[in-house]
Amino acid sequence: MTNYSPAATAILEASVAVIANAAIDAQRHETAPTVIEISKGTADEWFADGHRVPYDRRPGTVLPRGEGRDSPDVIEVFRRITHDAPRDDNPVWTSFLPGWPDGSFGWAKVDRHLSGADIGPRLFVEYVGHGESDKPSAYPYGTDERADLIEAMWRAEGIRSTFLVAFDYSSIVALELLSRQQERREGGVDQATKIVGVLLINGGLFAEAHTHPWFTTPVLKSPIGGLVTALAQRSKFVFRHLMMPVWSKDFVVADQEFDQLHDAIGRRNGVSILGKTADFVDHHRRKAARLNLERLFHTNRHAVSFHVVGSAEDPFEGRQAVTAKARLGQHGLDVRLLPGGHLTTSEHPALLADIIQEVALGAEHVMAA
Repeated sequence: MTNYSPAATAILEASVAVIANAAIDAQRHETAPTVIEISKGTADEWFADGHRVPYDRRPGTVLPRGEGRDSPDVIEVFRRITHDAPRDDNPVWTSFLPGWPDGSFGWAKVDRHLSGADIGPRLFVEYVGHGESDKPSAYPYGTDERADLIEAMWRAEGIRSTFLVAFDYSSIVALELLSRQQERREGGVDQATKIVGVLLINGGLFAEAHTHPWFTTPVLKSPIGGLVTALAQRSKFVFRHLMMPVWSKDFVVADQEFDQLHDAIGRRNGVSILGKTADFVDHHRRKAARLNLERLFHTNRHAVSFHVVGSAEDPFEGRQAVTAKARLGQHGLDVRLLPGGHLTTSEHPALLADIIQEVALGAEHVMAA
């Protein structure tokens, strides 16, 4: 039997206590009067409408399907592309960057409300470590490699301009992509893909404004994180209480929702490696000056439209939108606050879809002008 240090044992005991308390909270959830929108689409259906494609990380290249099978550097990543209108010669794409930990499946409810909406073709990318993408144990999971993957997807599809919709830790990825775009513009380098606007939802905007409770992502990175996630991979009971903080306290989550979320996250042993993908807050703090919304807004607002959405009961990033409003609202930053908890893609998909359609279409019209 594995022997843990006294510190690790204390964390384990505290984690068990948190799970027990969450079980009590869950009983309150069951009796709450809130009515939720149960997703009609399953994880199987979501992933069936996309493809796994080979990706060579070192040159940052998406290969044609079927290639690279003999190379140890090539892994398979999931992407999904939706065209609701005939293609024109130079459309403004909408690129949906996934949240942590539900990945691209987190957009399933929102996308259903966008079906038929004239916002151009939509690209959904799954990072390495989530959903139907591979989950190698030895891999440099991080913000930079995620930005590399997004740019590789844009090149593979020949995307010349895009509006970014980023949820959760993808907001930090979006800040990295904006930093790269600024550097290329200032260096006189042609932009293969131009970011014309960003919508940053419940994600990191300022390194000092993260508020992740100790029993969430910090525990997953601790010595006990591997045990907790391994248990959650096998046990839907443990998984349920591990995930509970992402919703607001009065939001009822149906059993079907948890089953589909476990299916989406748990593919290819995905729950077990959640701790390996949870370094994004530390990375943001290490690169606080570079990945700072205030700096990027002031230096890019003439070329990029900026929009921020926060949730009133978000325990992870609840200070981000408030800080953005205080620092940049007077300068014209569009900041909106929605009700509910962190996982607003689940709680308020229709509201998000309305905002996405409004701001993405606005950016496209500016491009057309």
